[in-house]
Amino acid sequence: MQVTVHFYSYFKELAGTPQAALDLPPQATLDFLRARVLEQFPRLAPMQKAMLAAVGVEYQPWSFALSEGDEVSFFPPVQGG
Repeated sequence: MQVTVHFYSYFKELAGTPQAALDLPPQATLDFLRARVLEQFPRLAPMQKAMLAAVGVEYQPWSFALSEGDEVSFFPPVQGG
């Protein structure tokens, strides 16, 4: 299945692109996708513990099962107060 990943804020610069389409096995989880993204975009690896991810417009747990055509957004941790 194919999903589209969008990178926001300084993740765009670290990834070198604002988005990417990735092929995943059926029923891959968000955690599996994160591992695949970190393999393909190793400059994001130092941020892996602080990454936030949304599928569509909802934040999801890393165990969330993805579906064909999902759009996943990766965000850096929220800063500010």
